[in-house]
Amino acid sequence: MTPDCELLATFARTNSEDAFAEVVKRHVNLVYSAALRQVNGDEHLARDVAQSVFTDLARKAGPLSRRDNLSGWLYTSAHFAAAKIIRAETRRRDREEKFMREPTNESVPSAPETDWQHLSVLLDAAMHELKEADRDAILLRYFENRPFVEVGARLGLNENAARMRVERAVEKLRAVFAKRGLTVTAGFASVISANAIQLAPAGLAAAFTTTAITSVGTGTLTLLKTMTATKIQIGLAALIVAGGVAAIVVQHQAQEKLRGDYAALQQQVMQLQTDNQSLSNRLATTGDSKKLSDDQFNELLKLRGEIGVLRGQNSQLTRLEEENRQLRSAQPVQGTSSKPASEAEQEQKFMMQEMNYAKQGTLGVIMFQADNDSNSPTNFLQVESYCSGTNFLDALMAKFDLLPAGAATNIAVPSATIVLKEKQAWQTIDGKWAKVYGFADGHAELHTEADGHFDGWESERCVSLPKNQ
Repeated sequence: MTPDCELLATFARTNSEDAFAEVVKRHVNLVYSAALRQVNGDEHLARDVAQSVFTDLARKAGPLSRRDNLSGWLYTSAHFAAAKIIRAETRRRDREEKFMREPTNESVPSAPETDWQHLSVLLDAAMHELKEADRDAILLRYFENRPFVEVGARLGLNENAARMRVERAVEKLRAVFAKRGLTVTAGFASVISANAIQLAPAGLAAAFTTTAITSVGTGTLTLLKTMTATKIQIGLAALIVAGGVAAIVVQHQAQEKLRGDYAALQQQVMQLQTDNQSLSNRLATTGDSKKLSDDQFNELLKLRGEIGVLRGQNSQLTRLEEENRQLRSAQPVQGTSSKPASEAEQEQKFMMQEMNYAKQGTLGVIMFQADNDSNSPTNFLQVESYCSGTNFLDALMAKFDLLPAGAATNIAVPSATIVLKEKQAWQTIDGKWAKVYGFADGHAELHTEADGHFDGWESERCVSLPKNQ
């Protein structure tokens, strides 16, 4: 069976509808089932969520073709798309209390036996509290019901290692349920396996495929070919009828006119094919960037380049830290020929590391806004694909807070507006207290206070959101 990544790469390169349709067919049940749970069983909203996910997949087919496992991305995308649609529905229907209330111990009582009705309420939110590797392991094993051999192949592990990964992930999921007030039995994973995936309605995969491809402009050429063939057939039919009732000269003139029209139409088709190929190439390389102006697109490319440089610097810093650790461990106990790094050097290295984290996180926020109609992310998981992967994300989540910024259009002065900050201040060698901040224009900076109080300085540089945000 052709891997998902190869099918996506084929679609990104050649706009093959068959390749994209196969990807949708494989994953439509997973996406539709996840959406259906998160919109409280509303089939119409679930279809909207699933359509949004597959449309996004078509737009980002090029970058996503580098992923070995697509299930995790689709599942997480369904989670975010469902949350977005629910927010829109609750504002429109004025039912925020019903849809947005966090589950409590009273609303989901503990039960001696694992009950799918209680489990399904918390399942998707609990899954997204796990790390990506654990979430993927559970998705492959219990959502898609794959054997451990195949799970291992997808995750780059052998069968035994895959089994251990799944078992550890299940225990972590059990702990998340317990934290949310739901006690589950040892067989709760089997309950998930039996109920998590529902068959999507017949014909839904084909509908999603057509709409997704059409929305990104790759269905234009097929439609044009159909229209062109129809016009030619009509013209030929008219010519045959005219030949039976008109003189030879009239027939000749009609034929000449038809030939001229056909030649002109062929030129239009060739031009549209060229334009369509150019657009497809841009979509494959820029994803959703076609929504941006030229200046914004150039700025986005510049930001992506800066992130590449920062990733290289981060790797170099990690390598230097490892070399420094090895040198210190190799130093003799006696003698003074080798001196450990001074406090100033250690402080400088720590500051560079924090500035690097803030810079990458801030640029990730900006690029998320560019791909999501200027809306800001609500958590660091949403900017993971723009940054350096899981290790970087863990450090960012542990060290920094993401500040609410609303839409990017709300930010009047990006260079003076904080989007993320260090959670804890740290003391410098000169006795001051310091924090690192990331700003909405993409730069990071260090700010110090003698007394360790940062609230006043921070409040002057934060966006004041409307009450309904």
